[in-house]
Amino acid sequence: MAIAVALYTVRDKVPGLDEIWPVLAGAEPGWLLVALVAEWVSMAMFARQQVWLLKGVDVDVPMRSALAVTYGRSAIAISMPAGSAVSAAFAYQSFRRWGASSEAATAVMILSGVCSFAALALLYLTGFLTMVVRAPQEMWESHPAGVLSAAGAVAAGLGLRIWRRSRHRRDCADRVVRTAGPVAEDGWLGGRLRTLLDLLRRTISVSATISRRHRRAALGFAAANWLADLICLAAVARAFDLPLTFVQLGTVYVVVQLVRQIPVSPGGMGVIEASLLTALTSAGAGQAPAAAAVLGYRLFSCWLIIPVGLAIWAYLGKVHAPQPQPVMP
Repeated sequence: MAIAVALYTVRDKVPGLDEIWPVLAGAEPGWLLVALVAEWVSMAMFARQQVWLLKGVDVDVPMRSALAVTYGRSAIAISMPAGSAVSAAFAYQSFRRWGASSEAATAVMILSGVCSFAALALLYLTGFLTMVVRAPQEMWESHPAGVLSAAGAVAAGLGLRIWRRSRHRRDCADRVVRTAGPVAEDGWLGGRLRTLLDLLRRTISVSATISRRHRRAALGFAAANWLADLICLAAVARAFDLPLTFVQLGTVYVVVQLVRQIPVSPGGMGVIEASLLTALTSAGAGQAPAAAAVLGYRLFSCWLIIPVGLAIWAYLGKVHAPQPQPVMP
């Protein structure tokens, strides 16, 4: 249903194949190769983010293994119904297999999501502030609310940094226990709540032990992941000669990524294509070049990843499947 609605909204912006094909045929191969490499770098940066968070809980993982799991979980998330849940379960099982405790595996997954969201917000804020510095009067006149929001975000970030320095990290785990209140000792519900509270306390405790060095590295790799994916889009746009600046593409990219967070279809299929096509044409690109850019970007960032990742997932599932025990005579 979501895909049908997305396609309906862009029905007037989708050119025919006879219009798109000449644009596709005239693409610059060099820039397409740059886009392909950039997307590979993006996936590798996400894998390194996981590696450094796992290092923070004393789990060493070879980069090759982390990259394989990254492709597998990405393919699951973007190709299956409830793919995000299945992908999370696959990642959790992989972390446990590498030696992480249940609390450490949960903490790494939570911190990974936080780092990814924070890195995207940081990139957006950096780009917006750069535009404000370059043309403060123009930005104030056209986006006063945005300027005030950006200034507030900077002030909040500085305040949070000062506050964090004045607090001990481990206070978080104690606060959960203090504020949770007493849990009923009897009954199935009380037992479940007590188990959940204990897992939450231990997970926060493990998160607090991850050093600032590992957290900063994870945040840096998360930012590199988003930036490489943006470069993939920019390279595809250059291959099809879209008349948009890198700043315009960055704005389009952030908007599309925000739309992508709404889980209306597996991997945002249909919704992302429609949103990206609408944003590119609204920014000034022609319909045929914009459609070609959407096809190229989604090919590298989604469609090629699905068969590779699913093959890796199937292979890992076969390798790590429990072996049947021999029957004793």
